[in-house]
Amino acid sequence: MRITTVLRALLGLKHTRITGFRFTDSGLVVSVEPAKRSSFCGGCGKRGPRYDRRERRWRHLDACGLAVHLEYAIWRVDCPHCGVTTEWVPWAEGDTGFTRPFEDMAAYLAQRTDKTTVTRLMRVAWATVGRIIERVVGRLGPADRLTGLRNIGIDELSYRRHHEYVTIVTDHDTGRVVWASPGKDMATVARFFEELGPERTAELQTVTMDMSGAYKTAVGKAAPHVRIVFDRFHVQRLANDALDKVRRQQWRAADPDDKTAIKGTRFALQKNPWNLTQDEHEKLTDVQRSNKPLYRAYLLKETLADILDRRQVHVARAKLGEWLSWATRSRLGPFRKLARTIKEHAEGILGYVATGLSNGRAEGLNGKVRTITRRAYGFHGAYSLIALIFLCCSGIVVTLPHRPPGFLV
Repeated sequence: MRITTVLRALLGLKHTRITGFRFTDSGLVVSVEPAKRSSFCGGCGKRGPRYDRRERRWRHLDACGLAVHLEYAIWRVDCPHCGVTTEWVPWAEGDTGFTRPFEDMAAYLAQRTDKTTVTRLMRVAWATVGRIIERVVGRLGPADRLTGLRNIGIDELSYRRHHEYVTIVTDHDTGRVVWASPGKDMATVARFFEELGPERTAELQTVTMDMSGAYKTAVGKAAPHVRIVFDRFHVQRLANDALDKVRRQQWRAADPDDKTAIKGTRFALQKNPWNLTQDEHEKLTDVQRSNKPLYRAYLLKETLADILDRRQVHVARAKLGEWLSWATRSRLGPFRKLARTIKEHAEGILGYVATGLSNGRAEGLNGKVRTITRRAYGFHGAYSLIALIFLCCSGIVVTLPHRPPGFLV
């Protein structure tokens, strides 16, 4: 068997001829050429006349611990459709310095492991991995992720030390990220609806979000028929924040002897009643006995959570009206402010009771995405981060470039 045949099988290159090889200080350089004699456009695949060529190298998967590069004098093609471009080669995509198996391996590792492992194993810079991921997502991702959307969640994600934001749209029915773009303002959401188009926008039924005025206004303009549902967990977080403000106010105003009952109650006040330990139950009992305003704030928080747990929207509406009246008369500044906020967004909050939808799935994905952003530290552009989000959270399956025995032999 010739050595070129062994190399062709070892490297797993289809429709490719091995014309030579040599060892260098950087590893193994294999000279290759396409099996087809004619030249085809690298953009559209149409045959076109060729007129000059230049040497190029592509990084391939390592072999026996050696870095492998493919070398070929690539032609320029005068395509009647795309203009002047480089010819199509069977081992790589378009204008890239890496072979397709190399990019698939890098993307597979980026889906599943940390930054250091990817860069050390593949021997490339992390910023290079980001550009590879963009190409793999473009190659393996669906042509249109926005088809068939009915119930979606919109949320923002901060990155680069919370100075930049990405808006992420999640499909509630599939649990996948379907759209992402830099920014978190009205214009960002407007771009999503422009890509969605009027016909598919008309098919939307529900949009879940936090109580962002920019998101609410943008959705109202682009899809006035859609039911807006405000995320119940954001509402509960506002109630927890109001409770904590009351606790701190009571601590500052209390006499030294009265602070004993408040000390160490922060987590007991925030936790669900069924998760409380015996010590935490005793702390709440001390608060009930010695600090009526703080215990009233605790009851307001728990009552609001009970209302959001209901499944009959008319009952929830009546109970929410009673709660708003109670909070307004509570003489607790943070809860009076919260009551005004909830009254302004009441229909969207009750939308959760009516539909059972929340931004929980989007928030769950958001937690996964936040882990991804920590791994993506070093990506200097939002689009590499977005590509990594799509790679890990949109259902893309990257196949390892493994080959069965006898492949190409």
